[in-house]
Amino acid sequence: MTGWLVIAGLGPGGDSLVTPEVTAALAGATDVVGYIPYVARVADRPGLTKHASDNRVEIDRSRHALEMAAEGRKVVVVSSGDPGVFAMAAAVFEALEAGPEAWRDIDIRVLPGITAMLAAAAKAGAPLGHDFCAINLSDNLKPWDLIERRLRLAVEADFAMAFYNPRSKSRPEGFARALAVLQEACGDARPVIFARAVSTPQEDIRTVPLPEATPEMADMRTMVIVGSSQTRVIDRPLGPIVYTPRSVRV
Repeated sequence: MTGWLVIAGLGPGGDSLVTPEVTAALAGATDVVGYIPYVARVADRPGLTKHASDNRVEIDRSRHALEMAAEGRKVVVVSSGDPGVFAMAAAVFEALEAGPEAWRDIDIRVLPGITAMLAAAAKAGAPLGHDFCAINLSDNLKPWDLIERRLRLAVEADFAMAFYNPRSKSRPEGFARALAVLQEACGDARPVIFARAVSTPQEDIRTVPLPEATPEMADMRTMVIVGSSQTRVIDRPLGPIVYTPRSVRV
């Protein structure tokens, strides 16, 4: 049997946002590998073996997937959102580069998914309508000094900003520090969108001015989007629309 390895994005949470391409790959898989809650999203069926693991063993998980594919298994490594955005695609390629030469002959494909960033932006309006950046606020794999430097540079460049992994139980102070940096560096009341559990029954979207944003408004299921100085809010009875114009007013 000829094996293959697919690295797939399951989207932000709702089944309707899983792409047909990813659904087809899962239907043909013999094995699914991933973080425990993401693997749980894949339906059980005869002939499918699930390999769920903790969220801090990405390289071990990647090696296991590559080993099974090299043995002829049809393996799907699952991520939430898009696998190339702070997710498993980079981890698999790190393991591939450091692994046996024979692994480089494996048929490997990356299947994109709808990111939490894009799903959250769509719910709010079009806050990423002009130049923007995405920053992972977790300091597990990079020092906080680098995060703070990138935050300040993003404000200086006047990007809209999308923040992944803003606040966890193990490091609640990180997002408080990030907000303090933004509130000091921005000096204005640009909108901040807190989009929690987008596309699931627990979805909650809240927009507040930056000076009113507090750390408790975010957790690990929350995507935070901070507008640029150009970002605007259209107030209306059905709820605000946040958008960043396509052209810059000078």
